[in-house]
This record gives sequence, structure tokens and C-alpha cells, in this order.
Amino acid sequence: MLKTLKNAFKVKEIRNKILYTLAMLVVIRLGSQLPIPGVNRHYFADWFAAQTGDAFNFFDAFTGGSFLNMSVFALNITPYITSSIIIQLLTIAIPKLEEMQKDGEDGRKKLVSITRYVTIALALIESIAMAVGFGRSGLLEEFNALNIISVVCALVAGSALLMWIGERITENGVGNGISIVLVINIVSRLPQDFAGLYQQFVKGKAIAIGVVSAAVILAIIIGMVVLVVLLNDGTRKIPVQYAKKIQGRKMVGGQTQTIPLKINTSGVIPIIFASSLMQFPIIICSFAGYQGTGFWGEILKGLNSGNWCNPAQLKYSLGLVVYIILVIFFAYFYTSITFNPLEVANNMKKQGGFIPGIRPGRPTSDYLTKILNYIIFIGACGLTIVAVIPFFFNGVFHASVSFGGTSLIIIVSVILETIKQVESQMLVRNYKGFLND
Repeated sequence: MLKTLKNAFKVKEIRNKILYTLAMLVVIRLGSQLPIPGVNRHYFADWFAAQTGDAFNFFDAFTGGSFLNMSVFALNITPYITSSIIIQLLTIAIPKLEEMQKDGEDGRKKLVSITRYVTIALALIESIAMAVGFGRSGLLEEFNALNIISVVCALVAGSALLMWIGERITENGVGNGISIVLVINIVSRLPQDFAGLYQQFVKGKAIAIGVVSAAVILAIIIGMVVLVVLLNDGTRKIPVQYAKKIQGRKMVGGQTQTIPLKINTSGVIPIIFASSLMQFPIIICSFAGYQGTGFWGEILKGLNSGNWCNPAQLKYSLGLVVYIILVIFFAYFYTSITFNPLEVANNMKKQGGFIPGIRPGRPTSDYLTKILNYIIFIGACGLTIVAVIPFFFNGVFHASVSFGGTSLIIIVSVILETIKQVESQMLVRNYKGFLND
């Protein structure tokens, strides 16, 4: 990785792209510290301390602390992420959107435009809910129409600006801009988390205990990173043979290619969906001021990941079982709407391709579905392990950190993808140079 970056800085075009990306990241971090006028910046710090659940910690980690500081980037790119997921799911249900998706570059531009409008609408709804809901209980120094409007405008503008910055990074920088914005937000919280782990397990302990604790923490983190890398790069290659055919006076075809099926076909989406679904009731109750008593109070405690794997309260770990089931379910669900084995089999048949030993058409589709079901289960199990490890150590050892399995998967995946893009740009440049010579 370091060698790739060193070689990239030797190329002026790629160096400028990297510096442009870094400059945009500096703007993002500055904006994350810029307060909204008329807002009590200590409100959320006190409010978080009074909460028994961690429903908003996940959101605050994704915003790089902007939500806790109530800066202009408090909503961050979460409306854009939500909008992208909504549009992607709607392409399955709405034929018009499905046509746009299949309509090449023009269709893609239309979907991007729709995603932007939905992002602004979601940001507007969320900002109004925050300004009015939290404003009544002390978020705003003065709860009046002018302050509400200024907060709403600042939050929507901040979210729109981050969306624009992400698109500019994609166009003029390196990597996927939205993903990089998300990663820098998560990474910005890592020093604080490591400092907390140091204070809790290393500082003030005997030298031997401190060294062992530091080594264990480091080993767990490295092990999780290695597992995420394996999940991200692991593929099952299906060989495809194309029959020879005559075009004019030439014999074409006869090539052997592969269909690479990723083990982690759905990425981090199942964890995000499962976490959001589990935390949604807690967030609604927090807004409504419901503390949770009796039977429903026990249910809410079971949904709260902060209570999982606690030896003193094992009954609440049933929520973890529900969470694991949801992760596996969404892994199958999301893959089913993004990869269609029947469509792949039909396209192979039209192009004269077939899997050796499998007849074209329906048998090929059934074969791909069978293989896909196996690798989805393996990928889902890997995702579950990465997601559950932080819950286990939080419950047993109270090692609470803002980054979890979701954050780690996002960081590793985006870094690997960005490095691959830099390498491909360098390779293309070398080809151009060779052709010019």
C-alpha cells in the first residue's frame, strides 16, 4: 500500500487528485467543528449522558462527532446514504426506475438526479424533526420561528454541501467520494476510542497486565481487519465457456471466462439494515419521551445493543439472536434484488456461453442460485462475526467504542477500493505512455 502511494505521488496527475481529495477532507473536518448559530452545543453531550441506550451512538459515529457537536454537518451524508438505498430498492418495484437503471449512462444520470432530490427532502424532514423536537427541550437557546428556520437551513445546506463535495471527489479526486467522506468521519473518532481503551485497560495497571491488555486489543483489531479483507476480496469464480461460431469468414468465440461471485455479495448493507431496524423503536421512544417500563421496557432493553452479552443480564442477549437472524436475512434479501441468476443465465445463452457440465437456460440459473446460496451464507456468517465481536467485548469487559464491525468493514473496504483505483489509474497511464512511445 505504501509503495503504491509512493509511486502515485511521482505521477503529477494522480498526485493532484490525491491532494485535491485531502483538501476536501480538510474542509469536511473544519465544517464538522463549525457550530450552528443559536444552538446550545452542550445540549447533546448532556442528553447523550442521560441515555441508557446507544441508538444515537451509531449515527454520531457516522457523522464524525458532528451530530454531538451540532455543527452545520450534523446530518452529514446519512440522508444521501438513505436516499441511495431507497432508490436502489425502488428500482425493483417501479418499472420506470428499472428502465432508467438499464438505460446506460443517461439512465444513470437521471437516477443520480432523483437521488439528490430525495436526499434534500430527507434532510429537510430530519432537520425539522430535530429543530422542533429537540428545540422544545433545550437544543435552541431561544425556541422561536427564526431560530428553527436558521437551524433547518444550516442542516440542509450542510448535508447538500457534503453531497456536492462527495461528487466532486469522485470526479476530480480518487475513490468514491461519498464513501471517502463516510470513512473520514469514522476515522476521526478512532483516536478518541483508542484513548478510551488505553485509559480503561492499560493506564494505571501493572506493567505485565498493561502489556498483555494492549497486545490482546491489538490482536483483536488486526484479526478483525484480516477477516474483513478476506470477506472483501474472497470470490467464487464460475467458469464460462463460449462456443465457437462463424462471423463472415472468421471463426470467433471459443474463449473461457469466469463469473466472479463475491463471498460478501451485499457488503455492509445487511448490518446497516439490521442495526437500523433494531434501533428504530428505541429512537422513536426517545423522541416521545417514553422511558420504558414493564414488559415493553424489557423489550426495549433487549433491542439495545449496549445490554447484549452482559453476564449479569443474559436475558437481554436474546436481542442479539434477533440481530443475527436479521443480518442473515438481509444478506439474502439484498443479494436477491441486486443479482438475478435467471437474467445472467439468459444473457449467457444469448451470447453462446455455458458453464461446463451444466445445460444452458434454466439449469444454469438453478446452478448459479445454488452456488449463490452457499456463498451468501458464508459471507453472512463472516459479517455476523465481525459485527458481534465488539458487542461481546462491550458486554463482558465494558470496552465501549464508537467504531464497531460496521465501521471497520466500511473503512477497510473503501481503503482497498481506493488503492485499487489508484493502481488502475497508474496502469492506464503506463499503457498510454507505452503507446505514445
